Amino acid sequence: MEIIAEIGQNHNGDIELARRLIHAAKESGADVAKFQLYDARLLFSREGNPWFDYNCATELSREDVEVLNRTCDEAGIEFMASVFDVERVAWLEAVGVKRYKLASRSVRDRALIDAVVDTGKPVLVSLGMWNETEFPAIPASEVGYLYCISKYPTPLEDLYLGKVDFTQYAGFSDHSIGISAAVAALARGAGLIEKHFTLDKTMHGPDHEGSMTPDELRNLANFREDFRQCL
Repeated sequence: MEIIAEIGQNHNGDIELARRLIHAAKESGADVAKFQLYDARLLFSREGNPWFDYNCATELSREDVEVLNRTCDEAGIEFMASVFDVERVAWLEAVGVKRYKLASRSVRDRALIDAVVDTGKPVLVSLGMWNETEFPAIPASEVGYLYCISKYPTPLEDLYLGKVDFTQYAGFSDHSIGISAAVAALARGAGLIEKHFTLDKTMHGPDHEGSMTPDELRNLANFREDFRQCL
């Protein structure tokens, strides 16, 4: 049972806050500290997007990636990132990531998928924007599909975890408030929880409200350990 602390954009463009989040994630029981790598002006539309300037301000540079990877090494936690274009796959290869994450919006981006698959490394794929009966064909050496609802935050009543077969999904990418859904998913057999992580839910930014705090992450990690003892 693995816990990925999705720091994502919650560093708010402050590399020192990003480093604090990495250490807090490790200290609170996460196995992975995860970020997002994108060219904001290519990925996000300005029109009708109140967060466009924020998206631009939270874009990580290649140098930032190197700093964050080193910080993860120092903290003893895996560095991971959702990658949104081919150029940034090369950035992640340069720092030697162990595996890749494809976000829900990337499951039909064939150029990106091919670049990730060509690395020969395992891939996690969120399916929040996938509405087909069969899972997408990602011809990687190892693929883990994550159950996901692409609402931010996701109301608990929209999750329908009781209908999810976690023998088919590797885990759950959780965008709900609190850790109730994550606990329920673990109890139902999810092998992995990915959830946004913040030091303060009242910070400026679109993801802080639905993120877990260090105390919530610690509680989730403690539940995981207690649950393991029951198996």
